[in-house]
Amino acid sequence: MRVGFVGLGRMGLPMARNLARAGHEVAAYNRTRSRAEALAEAGGRAADTPAAAADGAEVVVTMLADDAAVEAVTLGEDGILGALRPGAVHLGMSTVGVALSRRLAEAHRRAGQGYVAAPVFGRPEAAEGAKLWVVAAGAPEAVDRCEPVFDAVGQGMFRVGEEPEKASVVKLAGNFMLAGMIEALGEAMALGRKHGVEAPKLLEVLTSTLFNLPVYRNYGGMIAEGRFEPAGFALRLGLKDVRLVLDAADEAAVPMPLASLAHDHFLSGVARGWGELDWAGMGRVIAENAGLEP
Repeated sequence: MRVGFVGLGRMGLPMARNLARAGHEVAAYNRTRSRAEALAEAGGRAADTPAAAADGAEVVVTMLADDAAVEAVTLGEDGILGALRPGAVHLGMSTVGVALSRRLAEAHRRAGQGYVAAPVFGRPEAAEGAKLWVVAAGAPEAVDRCEPVFDAVGQGMFRVGEEPEKASVVKLAGNFMLAGMIEALGEAMALGRKHGVEAPKLLEVLTSTLFNLPVYRNYGGMIAEGRFEPAGFALRLGLKDVRLVLDAADEAAVPMPLASLAHDHFLSGVARGWGELDWAGMGRVIAENAGLEP
């Protein structure tokens, strides 16, 4: 399959590499061209613009940091929309807001193209190992056409509806739950430390009994050890996602007080200059609020 790929960050580059290694013809664009050129060893090639990556592609994937970046490469000058042939599919794998999912779906519909929202669950190491979980929504035939991409980058795919924004809602709900878990871990460890219980021991007890899950062990270990670099998912992106959660909640009149609390802690971390730390760095914000040293 001819695949265009736009966005070669810590998630996008291994995903594009896995597509090329699976035998797909991959043309990739990244603002920093050297990352696109790094695909050559896997059989991919660099494109000069998003439009060039989309030209002739059956499916073009976007994997970018935020709504503004996705909107710019899709609808802007030398963007995907103007280059993608009728019937081809834009596969949006970024975490974006509900409103943008709707806007992109309508723009592609008017152009005679398909749009599938398919954000992923998993950190960079899962992307490297083609172990992402994909959440897809869009017209059934468009989702079907994207299945070779899903097979190359992930370990499983969930269809959640025909309206692309439904996949965005599911991804945002999942990221909200992760943020809530980090909030709870940070508070629990601050409580334990203030009473003289060492954070690693507290984590050992909790993850051996009530919360015996890898996600608690992984994020809890980062907080207990103060190990927030390199970031698998930056704290500033956690703030961005919680803002999108609150936007979706406002639209549907859903009170989400825990999301508001997480938002303020992420914002406090960014204000302290910690935006590039892993989002588990929320635990550092909570510890400092409790008067603890990092």
